[in-house]
Amino acid sequence: MIPVYQPSAFEMDFLSKKEADATDEKVYQVAKEVIADIRANGDKALEKYVEKFDRYVPKKWEVTKEERKNAWAKVDQKTIDALTRAAENIKAFHAKQLQSSKFMQVDGDIMSGQLYRAIERVGIYVPGGTACYPSSVLMNAIPAVLAGVEQVIMVTPARDGEEIAPILSVAADIVGVDRIFKIGGIQAIAALTYGTESVPTVDKIVGPGNAYVAAAKSLVYGDVGIDMIAGPSEVAIIADDTANPVYIAADLIAQSEHDTNARSFLFTTSKRLLEATNIEVEKQCAVLPRKDIASASLSEKSGLVLVDDLDQAFLLSNKLAPEHLEIQLDNPLDYLGKIKNAGSVFLGHYTPESLGDYYAGPNHVLPTSGTARFSSGLSVDDFIKKTTFLYYSEDALKQASEDVMTIAKEEHLDGHARAVEKRLKKN
Repeated sequence: MIPVYQPSAFEMDFLSKKEADATDEKVYQVAKEVIADIRANGDKALEKYVEKFDRYVPKKWEVTKEERKNAWAKVDQKTIDALTRAAENIKAFHAKQLQSSKFMQVDGDIMSGQLYRAIERVGIYVPGGTACYPSSVLMNAIPAVLAGVEQVIMVTPARDGEEIAPILSVAADIVGVDRIFKIGGIQAIAALTYGTESVPTVDKIVGPGNAYVAAAKSLVYGDVGIDMIAGPSEVAIIADDTANPVYIAADLIAQSEHDTNARSFLFTTSKRLLEATNIEVEKQCAVLPRKDIASASLSEKSGLVLVDDLDQAFLLSNKLAPEHLEIQLDNPLDYLGKIKNAGSVFLGHYTPESLGDYYAGPNHVLPTSGTARFSSGLSVDDFIKKTTFLYYSEDALKQASEDVMTIAKEEHLDGHARAVEKRLKKN
């Protein structure tokens, strides 16, 4: 059963308490040691940690062209077709995010603007081994390729010491990943950041991972760019008496099966719906393959909240700033204006989060743990740098000179003032 909360109790238990850091000090310490060793010793250290953590050392770090070609025969055509259609949807959505370099001001004597340039080399981290996520390949690589990144490099652990999951290789081919390396964990993040004899450096690392990967990304940030530090996945659902408890229960369970720390919430004005949802959750969980994980998440990290009205529901949701927000109300478009903080929004009774996770087009790499208050999901912009440019003629500089020198002197930076003054004096 999912605990039931009054709004005040929900605020006390979930909004006033900061979630524990997923990466504790022991995790950080391990990450620091591995990163320092690989930075200093390259492939030798990389081999040591792959053998220690993954119990294998591949003969070749990089997936060969032949291995990538052979992977296609190991994935059924129905899955290939589904991934291809999903990739087309994701490309179509993200292509509309592209922008061009622009002039902001042009009057002959003054010109200014922005240059849009793609990051040159990007690393994509994809979990592998016992579980693999081809959707992560699509979501991370497609906006990078569309942005014009020159080289997209994927890292993922091998399943048996030599072969990565074939479906990941196929997904990488579908979206245009340039190179794939058979490494995961802290060691993959370190290798991409500092390079080894076999693994090239990148300028930015994106993609999900466990607590060790999150710690490693946090530690290398500054030497390389990162997308975000992701916490446990979460969903909030706002619903009234028009909603179907079967659908709501299914969506809560879908979120909770990620891991025991996943968080799922329902805000509803209907006591009948709340009670029916809890009964339905019990029924559906009983036949779920990952029922132990889902049950722990639902009973310990989740909640059903009976609100006074929909305004209160949106108020609580905006304070929570969930990664995923479902609006299971009639005429859901009428409520878009009430949403201030959410990673991605799913409107109506027939738009489950699963559509966004795999297929529809919007990215599934989203801010978690309340960070939707100030950040956004992965997009083409994450792979673009914006460089400003400026041109002033001699006459334009003369007109601006007094103001520039006055401000510079107020800040006691006389050198700045003189850099203008020297240009006004005739030699």
